[in-house]
This record gives sequence, structure tokens and C-alpha cells, in this order.
Amino acid sequence: MDDIKLIEKICNLHGASGFEDDVVEAVKESLKEVATFKEDSMRNLYIYPKYNKGNRPYIMLDAHSDEVGFMVQAIKPDGTLRFIPIGGWNEKSLPSSKVQIYSKVGHISGVIGAGSPHLMTAEQKNAPLSYGNLFIDIGATSAQEARDFGVEIGAPVVPLTPFEYDEKHGVMQGKAFDDRLGVCALIKCIKELKDCDLPLDVIGVISSQEEVGERGITAVMHNVKPVASICFEGCPADDTSAPEYMVQDALRGGVMLRHMDATVICTPRFTRFAQKVAKDKNIKVQMAVRSGGGNNGAYIISSNGGTPVIVAGIPVRYIHTFNGIAVKEDFDSVVSLGKELCKALTEDIIKNF
Repeated sequence: MDDIKLIEKICNLHGASGFEDDVVEAVKESLKEVATFKEDSMRNLYIYPKYNKGNRPYIMLDAHSDEVGFMVQAIKPDGTLRFIPIGGWNEKSLPSSKVQIYSKVGHISGVIGAGSPHLMTAEQKNAPLSYGNLFIDIGATSAQEARDFGVEIGAPVVPLTPFEYDEKHGVMQGKAFDDRLGVCALIKCIKELKDCDLPLDVIGVISSQEEVGERGITAVMHNVKPVASICFEGCPADDTSAPEYMVQDALRGGVMLRHMDATVICTPRFTRFAQKVAKDKNIKVQMAVRSGGGNNGAYIISSNGGTPVIVAGIPVRYIHTFNGIAVKEDFDSVVSLGKELCKALTEDIIKNF
């Protein structure tokens, strides 16, 4: 399976936080020839490459399987569905968006209701959006009919946004790029390390529930004790929203290495080492300092007595909305940096972090 087919398959899967099962199964299928697996009750997937020599420390490669989504909270008498967010959304982007609801009979398509301007008062047009006045419409006309469709309270919901690829320009559009692009980068990295002479063993982790507070990785770090970790992430591109001097995560800018965000200061010496490796191997990187945001690195760095960590991000425009944009060359840069770091990191180097 080539890269784009893999990305299309993984990004199109239904996997809101807490409901990552389909993504876990797809990762296992993609890596079954080169790895063995374990899972825990949070649907964290532990990937053990068959080429590991054993009895050596682990470098951990992490990517999270979940995407921001919603959950059905109630079925209203008119057959529409009240819902709440799973993860952080820009509510202004929601009305008229198509969604997919996971039900006991399969996937059901719906639309987040948007009032027709013909029927709205001036007050309604100017009213702020809230989850209390949004709803999902599946075409039912009563609560019983909605139940007959297969909808239940607690059903997870994700965007219905098919993946598209513009091969001429290398542009990808779709949903769940945070963090399915990271998942695909991890898959490719583990595959391509197969024939490398690595100084340390590698463990891959596809962690769950990152979008609701990095919950999965907290369980992971009780079960794994790596000596260093690389987080593959889909990160908010700012090249269409920030002044030029503040752009730190641009499309075609390569890997976004993050010095800090609201939750973590990534290990400075590890970050500098990654910069040097990237320069030596002609891999494009861009450095970011964020005042907001967060990622699994915050929990990795504070676990097991302190674990050196970096975040290797793929720039994604319009993250946490229904339609993200990214480019293949940035994806390739993240894979390349991950591979080169796994080949370069030794116990002695890591001890100096």
C-alpha cells in the first residue's frame, strides 16, 4: 500500500476519542508483517517490531489514534439529535456540516442543522452558537423514528469528510489529520527501520484519548519505560493566520519542532540534537514556540523519573475543523527525521539530554 492510500484509509476511519477501535485494527493490519502487538483496556496499541534485538532500551514513537468528534446526548421529540463535543472545536465551523454517527446497525449520515435564512429572525441570525441550540438531523421525523434508524444515546459522531489528494501539487485534504497523519508517519517509520542497524530497540505506541486530556498516554507510561520518545503530531499551521514574522508552522516548511506550548517544554538538548540531525541530513525543520495547545509530550516528559521527548509535527491548516489541508512533502520530512533519529540515538547520547 503506497503512502497516499494508507493516509486515505486511516484518515477516513471513524475514531472519536474513546472509540478508536477501527484505527487500532487498521494499524495492526498495516504492520502485521513486521511487528507484534499488545493492547490495553483504553485501546492503546503497543507495537513491538520483530527486528528488535531485545534486552535493549526502547526509543518510543508515539502518535494518537483519536480525532475530535461528538457524542449523541439526547434524542429530541422531532427526531433531531442533541450532541456534545469530544475535544476542542471551533463551534462557528459546525452548522451545515455533514457528520457520520456510529450506530448498532452501521454508520448513519447526518447534517448539523443550520437555520434557513428565510425562516430566521434578526435575533436568531445574530445569536451566538452554542451546543444548546445546535442539533444533528438524520432525516427522522420523531424520536421513535430516530431510534429505528439505529441511533442511541452515547453514539459517537465524527465529520463525514472524504479524503482527497491533489497529486500534481502534493496537497491532501480531509478530516482527522490530527493525528492520523502522525499515525501514518509512525507506521511508515517502523516499516522503513526494518533494514537499519539500530543502536537501540524501538517501540511504537498508538495512544488513545489525546483530544480529551492526553488520557491514553498516562496509562501507556505506566506500562512502558522508554529512554527517549518522539511524538508524531498533526499541528496547527499558522501561515494563513499569523503575521509573516510569527509564522512558525507553514505548509512546505517541513517538520515543526516545538520548543514549548502551554503544557510542555520539550527536552531542550534533545530538541537541539534533532535540529542538528535534520541539518546534517538535509531535512527541513521549522521551530515553534506556542502559548497555547498541548500534546502527549507533557505526560511523557514527567513520567518514569523524566523521559526526554520531542514533538515532530506535520503542519495542518484548519485543524479541529471538518476540513484540514496538509502537504505530502511535510509528511515525508517527519518520517525522515523519525528514521534518522532512531538510527542516531544511543544510550550515551540520551544520557546527556
